[in-house]
Amino acid sequence: MKKREDIRNIAIIAHVDHGKTTLVNEMLKQSDTLEGHSEISDRAMDTNDIEKERGITILSKNTAVKYNGKQINILDTPGHADFGGEVERIMKMVDGVLLVVDAFEGTMPQTRFVLKKALDQHLTPIVVINKIDRPGSRPAEVVDEVLELFIELGADEDQLEFPVVYASAINGTSSYSEEIDSQEHTMVPVFDTILKTIPAPIDNSDEPLQFQVAMLDYNDYVGRIGIGRVSRGSIKIGDQVAVLKLDGSAKNFRVTKIFGFIGLDRVEIQEAQAGDLIAVSGMDDIYVGETVTPVDHQEALPILRIDEPTLQMTFVANDSPFVGREGDFVTARKIEDRLRHQLHTDVSLRVEDTDKSGAWVVSGRGELHLSILVEEMRREGFELQLSRPEVIYRDVDGVMSEPFEMVQIDTPDEYTGSVIDTMSQRKGEMKNMESDANGQTRMTFLAPSRGLIGYSTEFLTMTGGYGIMNHTFEEYLPVIKNWEPGRRNGALVSINAGTSTTYSLQSVEDRGQLFIGAAVEVYEGMIIGQNSRDADIAVNVTKGKNLTNTRASGKDHSAAIKTPKAMSLEESIEFLNDDEYCEVTPTSVRLRKKILDTNARTKADKKRKKG
Repeated sequence: MKKREDIRNIAIIAHVDHGKTTLVNEMLKQSDTLEGHSEISDRAMDTNDIEKERGITILSKNTAVKYNGKQINILDTPGHADFGGEVERIMKMVDGVLLVVDAFEGTMPQTRFVLKKALDQHLTPIVVINKIDRPGSRPAEVVDEVLELFIELGADEDQLEFPVVYASAINGTSSYSEEIDSQEHTMVPVFDTILKTIPAPIDNSDEPLQFQVAMLDYNDYVGRIGIGRVSRGSIKIGDQVAVLKLDGSAKNFRVTKIFGFIGLDRVEIQEAQAGDLIAVSGMDDIYVGETVTPVDHQEALPILRIDEPTLQMTFVANDSPFVGREGDFVTARKIEDRLRHQLHTDVSLRVEDTDKSGAWVVSGRGELHLSILVEEMRREGFELQLSRPEVIYRDVDGVMSEPFEMVQIDTPDEYTGSVIDTMSQRKGEMKNMESDANGQTRMTFLAPSRGLIGYSTEFLTMTGGYGIMNHTFEEYLPVIKNWEPGRRNGALVSINAGTSTTYSLQSVEDRGQLFIGAAVEVYEGMIIGQNSRDADIAVNVTKGKNLTNTRASGKDHSAAIKTPKAMSLEESIEFLNDDEYCEVTPTSVRLRKKILDTNARTKADKKRKKG
């Protein structure tokens, strides 16, 4: 069978922060791709500001490097399970994977997640043991761990014969030996292993076209852009082709632009053939999984499966007393347009109308997936309110089921008791527990997703910041009945509007943990802290000290309050109860009660308890 020896198509897969994007950077720098004068920044593949700040990849990226006269097309994939829908579709575009594993941490939950997707597609693997120079690195043990994982995930004999390259991507070094002294400032072992191991695509360019869209991009000038692989045949600008829709219908269109990938650029090309990874424009409403074919030879490829959402939140137009002060876009129409626009490129997202005006149910793959959308919106100038996240229940074979996740926790030994206790309260079932000689314990639990909402903040506090928790969706299992997780502590709620004073906050701080300091403007119904007990308390944080002629010397100068807890967007979302909203603006994240009026809220609470 004829092969296209001039190209290779690979995906780089790994757990979060194991160095995929840094490795791609070095491959770009050390290949024959960039001009001598070209500068490349660190983590150049992470183009989104949030990706750069958080050090994670959210959207898959295409690049290509030239080496020894051949082109290696590379897809840098997200490592976080919330973006797993991206990973699964990418596997259909490549012939092999580079599995990057941290030489110290070893295999992690998302290593398992992404590797399973690759093995299911029978892709050829190469293992890169990265961060070989990290203190405490244990490359030999990690290779054994990787082999065990391959066996556990049902790898075939060919896949078990994977080659291993050892690297320090951040230093731009690699070698075939686990010895740190053997590292040299070169990526040649990585390049050579790819060319030798990864199969070249089959060259069936003379057959009728088949091009399947695996990812979407959007551009205001050309509209939707379908990204995928030419599985068969060839495609050129000006061709009249048919898009075979997911519902079985077909729609004809003319190819207006074709883009290839080289280095960090998307370049216009005239023609592409079998094996090429390309982007095509000219189709107004093309969707992931649809196949482009000749008009007279309509043969669809199997539809790509897209991971369904597991978590939902209600997005509501801001109606707080501070509405419009900090944001440019506050109307329901603007928010809805923005959410609908997100659907152009994010195929794992769902947006549904509700019976309440200015409110939409937005469903995604997890808390991170949804919180990143919110973060993008606030940076663009939007104001909105968010409800407490809820898991999405499903009927599986006639049984009402809920999503469960595999949770891996690494923590110093002294915190294991607290972790086990809190995970059991959240209905987590321990699957495995191992301790090492360094005083660290690794525990694995299977836990319902709704039990994990709000757990990460509690976990970090409990382990003094030394614990590491990773979780990934596992499966839908029957709903755990007669159990409702939620925040155990009540809220400290402002009883009036005004500006907070040190004097009034001093009288409140003994009640719990404050979220605001002095000289902060508040409104009635705004949550200003967490009660140390389980009930909400209405508090006055705006009253000043009565002035008298008699002063105790130095008394006023020493007035101070404890440092309030600054709540991040994620922590605020995790904090929410059913009767609360998180108000998000470009400059502030506030917590509030849905019913702001203190008396009306008290009556509603009594009514709810009676009911």
